[in-house]
Amino acid sequence: MKMKEKVDKILTYKPNVYINRQLIYDYPEQLLVEKGILVIEHADFEGIERISAALGAEILSTFDNAERADEVLGTCDSIEEIMIGEDKVIKFSGCKRNEACTIVLRGSSQHILDEAERSLHDALCVLVQTVKNKKVIYGGGNSELHMALACEALAKTIKGKEALAIEAYARALRQLPIIIA
Repeated sequence: MKMKEKVDKILTYKPNVYINRQLIYDYPEQLLVEKGILVIEHADFEGIERISAALGAEILSTFDNAERADEVLGTCDSIEEIMIGEDKVIKFSGCKRNEACTIVLRGSSQHILDEAERSLHDALCVLVQTVKNKKVIYGGGNSELHMALACEALAKTIKGKEALAIEAYARALRQLPIIIA
């Protein structure tokens, strides 16, 4: 199949952006650009699956079923090339399904990056377990604050020195999370 024929098949889908895992030669790229299509080549093999998931698109190896274009094309609000340090990356925003994201870690040494990656991994594991198991015990001083609120409510129903003692206990409960942190 000639390149022009392949480009014509791609054009029948009416895309705004064409993302390819491999190099796109100058002539087909020129044909696509002339039709107002943004061309992205050398997309990361692993990343293309995340892009597909986020955009709600299918990865196509042939372009023979243009009648399915509405089903296979993905959408997002904007695509921009940004600089992160000395590297250029492509940022997709406002994605259709938002089933993927990228977290960029930067640091002054490999040791710091390794520690940051481990911490991020741990946090994501906790998040996954929280989503899987709906039973959650709230931390971060939540129980102490609830007890303080209950003590303050009780202090409003009592008069005299006992009310002052209960209010002082409530203030102490509020300080516990701050002291522990």
